[in-house]
Amino acid sequence: MEPKRAKVLTPAKFRHLLRVTEATSRFPERDTLILLLGVTCGMRVTEIARIEIRDVLAKSGARREEVSLRGSITKGCRPRCVYLAHARTIAAFDRYIGWRYQRGAGAALDRREYRGLMPHTRLILTQKGSAFELSVKRRVNFDGETVEYLAADSLQSYVTSLYRAAGLGAGHSSHSGRRTFASRLLVQGHSLDTVQLLLGHSHLDHVSPYLDVTVREQLVQRFSKMDTFRP
Repeated sequence: MEPKRAKVLTPAKFRHLLRVTEATSRFPERDTLILLLGVTCGMRVTEIARIEIRDVLAKSGARREEVSLRGSITKGCRPRCVYLAHARTIAAFDRYIGWRYQRGAGAALDRREYRGLMPHTRLILTQKGSAFELSVKRRVNFDGETVEYLAADSLQSYVTSLYRAAGLGAGHSSHSGRRTFASRLLVQGHSLDTVQLLLGHSHLDHVSPYLDVTVREQLVQRFSKMDTFRP
């Protein structure tokens, strides 16, 4: 039996999620950005919790469109790039950075650098202005080895609560954003190799669990047709 996986968001459900978050969250500036980083950038919750101001802003204050995720903050310890290119994500990012400065959360004395924020502070902060806590966990990797990694369980639970607040319980969770990101890329015609690269997986076998059932069916049909026309 295939294990239960987080459901992929339809465009209508995602718009609904953002609307409800804007209307009901105590911190819509932050929470909207968190949701968008998952769906439009394919970032894991723990990566969102650990990324720093210096990763997303240049010293001049310019936003980095291509963001390098250091191996030290990714689950597989492999560096990769994500892209802050979606218009809605860019707008949410700029709004949140301004909101953080106004609140004095991780603010520096010199506003001319990093838009007035301290570069080594986390991008996403708790309501108290601190980093989200990390837990040490263990998993078995592709080679059968037991490895330790850090997970932002508190942020993961919080993001899942945003889904529930929008009435999207029943299978939707913090991982829905990443699965939606992968599935949308494949439906748009991007290759499995591209999706693997953007998700940060070392093996193609790891990509399949991120696909919605309908997406997998489309891929099977596509590849079956390709086999039929092979010389």
